[in-house]
Order: sequence, then C-alpha cells, then structure tokens
Amino acid sequence: MNIKKKSRPANTTASQKQQSHRPERPEDKRLSLGSTFAYGFQHVLTMYGGIIAPPLIIGAAAGMSSQDIGLLIAACLFVGGLATILQTVGIPWFGSQLPLVQGVSFAGVSTMVAIVQGGGGIQAVFGSVIVASLIGLAITPLFSKIIKFFPPVVTGTVITTIGLTLMPVAANWAMGGNAKADNYGSVSNIGLAAATMGIVLLLSKVGNAAISRLSILLAMVIGTIIALIAGMADFSKVGQGDIVAFPTPFAFGAPTFEIAAIISMLIVILVTLTETSADIIAVGEIVDTKVDSRRIGDGLRADMLSSAISPLFNSFTQSAFAQNVGLVAITGIKSRFVVSAGGLILVILGLLPILGRVVAAVPTPVLGGAGVVLFGTVAASGIRTLAKVEYKNNMNLIIVAASIGFGMIPIAAPKFYDQFPSWFSTIFHSGISSAAVMAIILNILFNHFKAGNSDNQSVFVAGTDRIVSEEDIKCLSEGDRFENGKLIDADGNEVPLKTSSASEH
Repeated sequence: MNIKKKSRPANTTASQKQQSHRPERPEDKRLSLGSTFAYGFQHVLTMYGGIIAPPLIIGAAAGMSSQDIGLLIAACLFVGGLATILQTVGIPWFGSQLPLVQGVSFAGVSTMVAIVQGGGGIQAVFGSVIVASLIGLAITPLFSKIIKFFPPVVTGTVITTIGLTLMPVAANWAMGGNAKADNYGSVSNIGLAAATMGIVLLLSKVGNAAISRLSILLAMVIGTIIALIAGMADFSKVGQGDIVAFPTPFAFGAPTFEIAAIISMLIVILVTLTETSADIIAVGEIVDTKVDSRRIGDGLRADMLSSAISPLFNSFTQSAFAQNVGLVAITGIKSRFVVSAGGLILVILGLLPILGRVVAAVPTPVLGGAGVVLFGTVAASGIRTLAKVEYKNNMNLIIVAASIGFGMIPIAAPKFYDQFPSWFSTIFHSGISSAAVMAIILNILFNHFKAGNSDNQSVFVAGTDRIVSEEDIKCLSEGDRFENGKLIDADGNEVPLKTSSASEH
C-alpha cells in the first residue's frame, strides 16, 4: 500500500481532489427518502396540469374517445417520467444531471393539431416527431452555432404565439367541446368555465404559496365537484378498462411519415432545443453550479432521445418544464435526486391508465376555464421574454409585429391556406410554425444581414423611442425642470404651458 502511495504521480492527487469535490455540487445533495419523495411529488403536482393538457388537446382534435385520450395521458406521464430520470440521473452523453422535469411541451401542440386536422391523423404526428427528433439529435453538436438565430426576439415571439394560438382551444372547451351538442355554448357551460377560472384566480391570491402554485389543479378538482352536483359530469366510463397496464407500443397504429408534417415538426424541435438550452442555463444559475457547453449538449441529447422514443409509447416531443425551474428557485431545493423521485412518481402514474380516464372525464368547460389561465400563462411567458429585447435603433419591433400577426392569420381565418398545396398548408396552417418561420427569416434579414440598415429605417424605429423636437429644447432655460406635470424654472416658479387650444386663438 505504501509503495502505491509513493509511486502515485502528482497529478493523481489533483484528480482525486476533483473527484472528491464532485459530490459536493449543490445538485448532488441527497435528502432523506421521505423528503426526497415529498418534494418530488410537489414537482409532479406543479407540472401535472401542463403535462396532461397536450394529450387532451391533441386527442380531442383527433376525435378520440375518452378511453383513448386516457391512454394518451397515461403514455405522456410514463414517458415524461422516464425522460425526467434520464435528464437528472444521466448516462454518458445523455442527461444534464440537473433538477429538470421533462414532459410534453406546448411548443408542438398547435402544429400537431394542424397535422391531425390536415388528414394525417395521429399516426402522422408520431411519424413526424420521430424523424424531427432524430434530426434534432443529429444537429445537437452544431446547435451552439445555430442558436444565434434564435435570440429572445425569436423565442419570445414564438412562445407568445403558442399561448395565443391555444386560446381558441380554451374557448371551445368552455363552450362544451362538441360543436354538434345541443348545449354547446350554453350559459351553463360557459358559467361553469367562468366559475373554474374564478376559482383559479382566487386560489392564486391566497397567501399560501403551495395553494397558489397548485391553483389550476385545485380549481379543476373544485370545478369538477361543482359539475357533479349540477349533473354536468359523467364518470361512468372510468371503470371501463385496465386499472394497471404497461403502455402498448404503437397502440394507435404504426407511424406514417409525411414530408410537410416532418418539416413543420422540425421547426418545433428547433424551438424546443432553444427553450431547453435556456432552461438548462437558468436552472444552473439557480442551483449555482457550472453549466458548460458539454453539459448543455448532454441535456439536449437527452431531450431529443426521449422525444424520438416517445412515439413508440404513444407520446410526443419532450422538453424541460419552465414552471418547475421556477419551483426550484422558490423552494431552494436544488437536489436532482428530488426531481428523479418525481420522475419515478410520473412513471408509476403512467402505469395507471384509470387515472388518465379520470382526467379525460373532467367536463370540458372546467378544462376551458383552467385553460384560459394556463394558456394565457404561456403567452405571458413569451411577453416576459420579449420585454428583455432591445428595441432601440433596430427593427426588432417590426420583427415581433409581423411575426405575431403572420402567426395569427390561420387562427383568425382557419381556411386561409385551403387553396394552397397541401405541403404548404400543413406547415403554415399552424400559427406556431408561421410565426417561427417569419421571426427566423426577419431576424436573419434585419439583424444578421445588416447591409443597407440605418439607425432610422422606418416609422417603426422612430416609434420605439421618445422624441423631443429641437424647437422644444430651444424654449427651455438653464435650471428648468418638470415636477408633477408642471414646468418649473430655476427660481422655483411655474412656467405656463401653451396649450393647443391657445395656439389656435
């Protein structure tokens, strides 16, 4: 033993020190088993409403029964749990080993709905997710070079559009979900949605942080109870089917591969890669740990691998949940093993399709009331990102304006692209795809190819700053100042302001 110590090279000691420091990373801290699963369950509750919303939307768009939607929900929980464990525990080349919860993102929902309604069906959605995710996995090493084309002016625009394009879904839910039903748009349906939304707002105002964070989930529970009392809920089919079941691979048929759908989904994947990169960096700052390009790459590869495999188990694209990044900041619990426990809980929930059927049986007006706030939160997140954008002496304002406007066209006029080729309409029938394409092109045109740009290119540039004319400046004297809307001179006397009416006389 002594011989080994004497012959050990000096740099081995440094290596040992580095290894001894690694377990001391904040994210590597281990809590007691009870605390680990308690905090992990809190992560599950925080993101539960978000992870079940996409399969509900996509399943309804595909005309699925409540039993099939229940299978979709169970599949999304199961795959989200596996993806979370991969991201937090990590294996060589895959997983950032950070406290990031994975699940089906809203980023691809409107695109998937467009593919379903375009005639491709759920099989085309699964096929496009597989191919686009594999492409995303392949370009991950190059993404650090591509990411410059996705600054906040692009991602903020896209995220805002995601929230806005989902609003018709919330409105349809609030009206009853089935346009052919006799009570579609009835006062009772909309009243139930309004009551649920009101409960969300009231619970959000409660001083208790835990209740506030779970306001959407709790409001859905209370809204459902109200619906049961009013005879507006039917849970008779919840017991039809297996209580415990492993997700059946390709339960809805083999995936199909359509070029237009793949191109449209590839745009979603690029946005997802950008969002996940931002979430990895953000949680790294919150945890106060080192996040380098290699760690980001490992996290993105985990995202893409999970997304590529998820259709096998009837799920969709996977990405980090931003609300859970916020939960890490609020609670101060930085351990990645807490989130791993949350992933295990998600896997267990995914093996219980009866829970999916319970969620699928929740009255659609209840979902509509909660959806208004939930989808509005997505749009608000995008607006928050856009607030960080610099609008001075550039064309960012027109980039945002044109992109959001272009993204709203298929939402305001769903038949706008009906006369176009099918591949074109599939891509641009999605508001998210339309906004993303426009934002990326305009960002490159105005912010990367700057030939011909000037500081005063159009009325949009002039409109971004407050302007005072030279004549107004000449009228001011040394020491003049504004106080409470009044012009005060250097001696403290008010200077009368000439009004427009006075000038006319």
